[in-house]
Amino acid sequence: MMKNLVVRNSRWFRSCFFFLAIAGCFFPAAPTFAAADEGACSASSESRQLDFWLGDWTVTYPSMSGGSASKVDLSLDKCLVVESWDGGRGRKGENMFAYSADDKSWHGMFADNQGRVHVFEGKVAQGFAEFTGPSRGPNGEAVLNRIKIVRMGPDKVEQSWEKSTDNGASWKTESRGEYSRRNPS
Repeated sequence: MMKNLVVRNSRWFRSCFFFLAIAGCFFPAAPTFAAADEGACSASSESRQLDFWLGDWTVTYPSMSGGSASKVDLSLDKCLVVESWDGGRGRKGENMFAYSADDKSWHGMFADNQGRVHVFEGKVAQGFAEFTGPSRGPNGEAVLNRIKIVRMGPDKVEQSWEKSTDNGASWKTESRGEYSRRNPS
């Protein structure tokens, strides 16, 4: 009985040692990835292109009564721009945007508490951003979505959401929000 226990334990130790030796071949460089990328987003001019949008905002919609609130800030060591918005009447959501140094483009995602999720790719330049991404309409038809974020002044931003059912040949504005900074500097 004792001999079986010793044999089983030595097999277990050999298996563990073998596993650790193999794992060591694949993971010795993992800490160098983190060290090489520290502060990469805060130092990248591309990643800072949406900084004009950061802050606390009151949002009004010309075609609708009432307004909403929006807070735009940075997350993940300044790599991710996150807009958290409250549209009133129980509607809330988040927009997330980030620049990828890998493919040299911007990516975004929209999600709300109504179950809607959209994924976008886009371009950002000084004071202007445009993101597009596909979705499905109520009858399963292909829809192309376009979000534009435009700096109108130091304390004003406009965001519009447009949809196209003809692959971008024509666009219909679904909403247009006028952002006013809550505490202008």
